[in-house]
Amino acid sequence: MKKISGYISLVALLFSAAAGAQSLTINNGHSHNDYHQNIPFLQAYYAGTGSIEADVYLFEGKLYVAHEKKEIAPNRTLENLYLKPLAERFQQNGGKPYADAAMHLQLVIDIKEDHEHVIPELLKEIKPYMQMFNSAVNPNAVKIALSGDMPAPAKFGDYPDYIYFDGRPNIPYTTEQLKHVAMISDALGNYTHWNGKGTPTPPDSIKLKGLVNAAHAMGKPFRFWATQDSPNTWIQLEKLGVDWINTDYPQQLHDFLINRKKLKYVNPKPYSIYQPTYKSDGANKKVKNVILLIGDGMGLAQIQAGLTANHGQLNMYQCRSIGFSQTKAANSDNTDSAAGATAMASGEKTDNRYIGVDAQGKPLANLPDVLSQMKIKSGIISCGDITDATPAAFYGHISERDSSQKIAADFVNGNVDVLIGSNQRSFMQNKDARLMDKIKAKGYQLFTSLAEAEASDKGKQIVLLKNEDTRPVKDGRGDMLKQSLLHTIKVLHQNKPGFFIMAEGAQIDYGGHANDLPYVITELHDFDRTVGEALKFADEDGETLVIVTADHETGGLSLLDASTANGMVLGNFSTNDHTSINVPVFAYGPHSRAFMGTYQNTEIYHKILALLKGK
Repeated sequence: MKKISGYISLVALLFSAAAGAQSLTINNGHSHNDYHQNIPFLQAYYAGTGSIEADVYLFEGKLYVAHEKKEIAPNRTLENLYLKPLAERFQQNGGKPYADAAMHLQLVIDIKEDHEHVIPELLKEIKPYMQMFNSAVNPNAVKIALSGDMPAPAKFGDYPDYIYFDGRPNIPYTTEQLKHVAMISDALGNYTHWNGKGTPTPPDSIKLKGLVNAAHAMGKPFRFWATQDSPNTWIQLEKLGVDWINTDYPQQLHDFLINRKKLKYVNPKPYSIYQPTYKSDGANKKVKNVILLIGDGMGLAQIQAGLTANHGQLNMYQCRSIGFSQTKAANSDNTDSAAGATAMASGEKTDNRYIGVDAQGKPLANLPDVLSQMKIKSGIISCGDITDATPAAFYGHISERDSSQKIAADFVNGNVDVLIGSNQRSFMQNKDARLMDKIKAKGYQLFTSLAEAEASDKGKQIVLLKNEDTRPVKDGRGDMLKQSLLHTIKVLHQNKPGFFIMAEGAQIDYGGHANDLPYVITELHDFDRTVGEALKFADEDGETLVIVTADHETGGLSLLDASTANGMVLGNFSTNDHTSINVPVFAYGPHSRAFMGTYQNTEIYHKILALLKGK
């Protein structure tokens, strides 16, 4: 038992240390076999790589860059490919390898054979460039590190102080010899069967971390070579504490590291979720009210990211009835919000960019239109532009989603009782100068803030917020979406025949388009808090069906690393546009099981309408 306990403690210590390790920057890249790049040196240099490796052979008195002797070619000399372009940039940067003085550079010369003759030739070739390599006179000097066929450590002192060597973990260096060691390196496969996929086993992690820690104890950076070259491997190597990420793809590594602020999110304090009673969930009783919550751009990866960041809990996951919606548009498997929302609002597929019209441009009756004939009142809410595609599909009929003024003007012809969102300009400065008069003539009260609207709980309301009121949650929006839903429920719940509310978490989509994971997750959490309020009301009311879904997925999000315990998610996006993957449908309340299974997004309309009609 003591052995097991000690082992667990050691594992905990290992991962605690990894969690506290500093994050690597683009300057921690090591361009392995750099001479195989399409543009040697420059490609890695402009990726900000801090270590660049060139294999060399001595041939006819010159050092050539090649992996094998048969690859030796005219003009592919160490001087032409590396020393000259490096010297040019060193001079341009005022005696620094990079313009940013915080960035450093080491040139790793991997000697393929015959170091006894290669090193003297190297010293001869770098002599004209000594201003770049002499750290005794320039602290920003480029470090030269020799690897491959190297002299024995006892011989290190025979070479100039500006010549360093690539050390090995299994060699016991003296204090004097360590002064000549640039870094400690070894092949990953010498210590583990881990192939870069997933994570190393705990014993292997301890072993690998031990190697890195031993190098750090000597004051030396550490590098593994012969590693897989993928984001997952880079992440795991960083957790192990390595200082150089070995890569054949310096630009991809650069992009991964430079964008990490937009790809990683940590939420140390989770919010509490609502625990439903399930008293009316799935019950075979009348559905009087429907709350449709649309997380724009919210696919399964976005939901999983939100779940992990909230330490394993979401309100929407309290729903027991779950299905999948197929989102394709009439003219493309990849839908946009216009076609996706129109399908849910009207029950018919249409082309992308079309709002509330069919593929031939003919107006379609939407849920608020149809339900008004049953005296059921409707509310449409968005935490973004209320003329944007998703909310517009529930009241507008325009064949171009960007026609914001036309969409606003079309509102007066619809049957929405409460409208809440931003974009005052499209309504108040509309080309139809009488638009607001027309809206008021139809009995609407106009409010320009949610606080104003909350003072009135009766009648038809149009709440046109300032754009700043729908800024991102991460920039201070607050709980506008949740409060808007609660206010709309308060106003419409007085209607005896019932109500229909569509509330949109608009900016999950915005974050996906921006490839910004913190943006996505903070918006999803705001949306999920709103879901919690809907579930709570459904329990209190007993006749309300809550449906949570999305119009499409945005960003092609994949999750590379996660910690539910720490609320940490690291992701990556494959596109800044929509994808065609199915999106989930969560349902809670009477007849919630009707939304289980897999079906076209148009079925959401038909299912809602049938239930409100009592069928």
